[in-house]
Amino acid sequence: MATDYYAVLGVRRDAGQDEIKKAFRRLARELHPDVNPDPKTQERFKEINAAYEVLSDPQKRQVYDLGGDPLSPGGGAGGFGAGAAGFGFSDIMDAFFGAAAGQRGPRSRTRRGQDAMIRLEITLEEAAFGTTKELQVDTAVTCTTCSGEGAAPGTSAQTCDMCRGKGEVSQVTRSFLGQVMTSRPCPQCQGFGTVVPTPCPECAGDGRVRARRTLTVKIPAGVDNGTRIQLAGEGEVGPGGGPAGDLYVEIAETTHTIFQRRGDDLHCTVTIPMTAAALGTQVPLQTLDGLEEVDIRPGTQSGQSIPLHGRGITHLRGGGRGDLIVHVEVKTPSKLDPEQEELLRRLAVLRGEERPSGQFAPGQQGLFSRLKDAFNGR
Repeated sequence: MATDYYAVLGVRRDAGQDEIKKAFRRLARELHPDVNPDPKTQERFKEINAAYEVLSDPQKRQVYDLGGDPLSPGGGAGGFGAGAAGFGFSDIMDAFFGAAAGQRGPRSRTRRGQDAMIRLEITLEEAAFGTTKELQVDTAVTCTTCSGEGAAPGTSAQTCDMCRGKGEVSQVTRSFLGQVMTSRPCPQCQGFGTVVPTPCPECAGDGRVRARRTLTVKIPAGVDNGTRIQLAGEGEVGPGGGPAGDLYVEIAETTHTIFQRRGDDLHCTVTIPMTAAALGTQVPLQTLDGLEEVDIRPGTQSGQSIPLHGRGITHLRGGGRGDLIVHVEVKTPSKLDPEQEELLRRLAVLRGEERPSGQFAPGQQGLFSRLKDAFNGR
């Protein structure tokens, strides 16, 4: 016997069909001309093709085992033609990509729609406590005229006469390796396997149209700039009336006139005169929870901060709220009238910050009361 096909594939003489096919796939990956262009390798590749054609066919294998020549003229010479062994181009595709490489068919006209996104502006108060908003969105919806089918009422899609519903057309070419079959999407039906001779006049055969819808969205407390809220199934309806994608609502928080947000904390600044900082006072402040009095202790310095716990933004995850941080700015008067200047000098003398220039004049009782009133604008 000229050629030992079992030795060519490297299998035992009692090897089963699965073992023979596995050995062939392994060798095909190693010896295929696209992978190894060496001329000697091409000859070796032809040998494994011939061995596989014989050993994968029970009748040819039986003839071979009895000493006959199963590849006599007329029986094929181990090419890529589809003979009794069932060996063809799909076996090579299987060897490289697995059995799934040969699984083809028409594409579905029904596909999932794309996701959509819309920006929504909300106030700081709405972000802090949550709210409910109504949105106007323009998206693709299912065409009511054809119910997403794409065909005009009273008509329907028909099987493509070019590919006969397969969605692809095949072409056979000859090469030094034998006949090779290639496939490509059908140019007439674009791979769908069906054609729509009379498209729907409303959607032009797409199965969907643009429309404006009103949606109600719940904004949870604690959202921030850039937070995205997902509304499942509220995006674009897919071609052919396919399932809709998702709609994402991106939060854009507007600038507040008083507060600056840093995470879940709020910050603001109050300006007080120097006398109020020295003597202490209470400053009214409009917080998110209403009007509150901020206690300024005597001796407060410019730049100090006073925390109001639990007056900030609600935590998006978990309970509680952030804080409101009040920054104090002490205002120093830039211009004094003579009486105010004299009162300030007297105060500096009493505090030991300036030497006295003379004795107090009669009738200057209540000096410090008048000093406080002057700087408070009374």
